[in-house]
Amino acid sequence: MNIKKATVAGMFYPDNKDEIINLIEQYDKSIENDTNYLSKLVISPHAGYKYSGFGAYLSLKHLGGKNIFILAPAHKKYVEGVAICDYDYFETPMGRIPVNKNIINDLATKYNLNTNNTAFEHEHAIEVQLPFLSYLKKEFNIVPILVGNCNPNLITEIIEEYCKYVDNTFIISSDLTHFLTDEKAKKIDAITAQMIENNNNEGLQRMQACNAVSLYSAIEFSKNNNYSFIRLDMRNSSLTTKDTKNVVGYGSWMLYEGTTNSFIKKYYSQYLKKVCYNSIKNKGNYLPENIPPVLNQIGASFVTIEKQGVLRGCIGTISAHRELIEDIVNNAYNSAYKDPRFQPVKEHEINELDISISLLTRPFEITFTDEEDLLNKIVPYKDGLIISDLGKRAVYLPSVWEQLPDKKIFLCSLKQKAGLKPDHFSKSFRAYKFYSEYI
Repeated sequence: MNIKKATVAGMFYPDNKDEIINLIEQYDKSIENDTNYLSKLVISPHAGYKYSGFGAYLSLKHLGGKNIFILAPAHKKYVEGVAICDYDYFETPMGRIPVNKNIINDLATKYNLNTNNTAFEHEHAIEVQLPFLSYLKKEFNIVPILVGNCNPNLITEIIEEYCKYVDNTFIISSDLTHFLTDEKAKKIDAITAQMIENNNNEGLQRMQACNAVSLYSAIEFSKNNNYSFIRLDMRNSSLTTKDTKNVVGYGSWMLYEGTTNSFIKKYYSQYLKKVCYNSIKNKGNYLPENIPPVLNQIGASFVTIEKQGVLRGCIGTISAHRELIEDIVNNAYNSAYKDPRFQPVKEHEINELDISISLLTRPFEITFTDEEDLLNKIVPYKDGLIISDLGKRAVYLPSVWEQLPDKKIFLCSLKQKAGLKPDHFSKSFRAYKFYSEYI
């Protein structure tokens, strides 16, 4: 029996089972606004637990499956391509964890991978994930993989192939920036987070993450399948060390089989409606508590308020440029007090208001030859529409189809809203689609 010994127990994490369980129970008690969603792929940091353990636990808590692939960078030994091992078990203070040798052999045959136990001997990026998995799962096995100087297309292919099966799930074990100042690290990590959350791997650099190859491939997999990454945690080592001159960044995400906005609607609708009411009550001078990290992602929204079924205000953001929670707080306040079509809401009216929120996707331009062609490319009750010409612009949310179900009337009304004539059209006329989730 070939057993991989634990080499960073007592350094990166406790070497005692009871201490590990006690620490994880503390993590559990501090989790706010959790969901029960189980994901087929997560991004998890791999530093010492005092630095990134909470973020790692947040991501692994959402991992489904019984065959858990762990894609980790090779920190200790140079690896050309991808390395696998022939261990039967990985030892941890929580017990031995079996390796799925059938899948290992399958990988070796399909992709001509080499066994390199030496590269695994002192590698922490796999080991630190294992105590969490032992705590969270009764029966599982692992497929440990070290990713070195490798074409990301190979990793994408492996993820695509094995994620077809419901029992298979993936951990992308990766930290973010290394050894920058706190200010620089936060800027670059914010860019990396936006790339992950926008399914944009173009130009992803190795310095952005220590497992950038696997990260690139995970984003590619998400993009190919129209999935989304949901932020679970963002931090860096200065939170623990108080050293802001030399920090390491950490981020945690889970893959969601749908859009980010649909996830927010499903799990956080009531939270956001309370945020809007509190923003209006406090006239915008309001900072929400216990903000779910997904609401710190960049997003765009409209907030609509009605009183007894009559519009009382509607203000929003077409293009995402700030954190969604900030956008919603500001748009709720502006809808109540800054919509030029209405008098500001009075204090006695606040409890009579009905609030709705539209979470917008990024707009994309529609190509068309003439107005008839444009109308043919608009889908009622689904598409939001932005038009612009002659320095004027206007937007209708998809909810407006309820009042204007005819495409021609919808477009003419939108032109009038922009200050254009209903029959206006020109070569410089532009139109953009977007979609929204309506709360």
